[in-house]
Amino acid sequence: MLYEKIDLYQTYSVKKPQNGAGILTVYCRERRGDLLEKVRPAMLVIPGGGYEYCSDREQEPVALEFLHAGYSVFVLEYTVNTAYPTPLIEAAMAMRFIRENAKKYSADPSHVGALGFSAGGHLAGMLATLWEEAPVKAVSGGQNIRPDAALLTYPVITGGEFGHTGTMDRISGGDPVLREKLSLEKRVTKDCPPAFLWHTGEDDCVPAESSLLFAAACRRAGVPFELHLFEKGRHGTSVAGLETEESEEAAASISHLSAWLPLALTWLRGHGFCVRPASA
Repeated sequence: MLYEKIDLYQTYSVKKPQNGAGILTVYCRERRGDLLEKVRPAMLVIPGGGYEYCSDREQEPVALEFLHAGYSVFVLEYTVNTAYPTPLIEAAMAMRFIRENAKKYSADPSHVGALGFSAGGHLAGMLATLWEEAPVKAVSGGQNIRPDAALLTYPVITGGEFGHTGTMDRISGGDPVLREKLSLEKRVTKDCPPAFLWHTGEDDCVPAESSLLFAAACRRAGVPFELHLFEKGRHGTSVAGLETEESEEAAASISHLSAWLPLALTWLRGHGFCVRPASA
């Protein structure tokens, strides 16, 4: 396995904010021996944490699942406790890096997804709806920043009634005008990428209406989407397995939620996210 850490600010000669992050971790298969060379779909993984921290539970455990499924995977550690546009700029630089270095990492630049969890779902949603914003274009280097698919996992979407107050306060800096702008159900257009969403009805941190609002916006705009709403389960379950839970008993209690991953992979294959021979 090829494992690298990339400082996006250093790579693109952009001044890093104080206490900034902007670190991209690469998980890719190496070409070696008699293994046939493949071109792989790519996935940018964006952890949650309320824009207050980046959850470890939604980083490497997720990356390894997608690596096992044949993807080239990139995990973004973005700057927290700062307002828009800093996290979006870092996500944009990550998308630029993936597409510019697709050949090195055996990735298909036309099939790059963005998978976000909770607040990371909001950041992935910003990539999917605000990719033409001026701060994004300023760091794009002319590269396409829009993801080819957006996977939003128990995402924060709205600054309205069904939002998560802390998350939206941090990303908006408390500015009500910016909070409205970053209510992503109002930013969906026909040009947004296909979306896969899942949530639980019992989520008492980020209400399920968050995903419902985004799905409804996709439907109105004619954007393909798939939505899964599980009856049971708490917020923040990541891959819903033993690696992210404290015990086998805890993992067993939410094991039904692990179904989201094969559902997502099947949906992605339907949108062309497939491993193929390099000669094809």
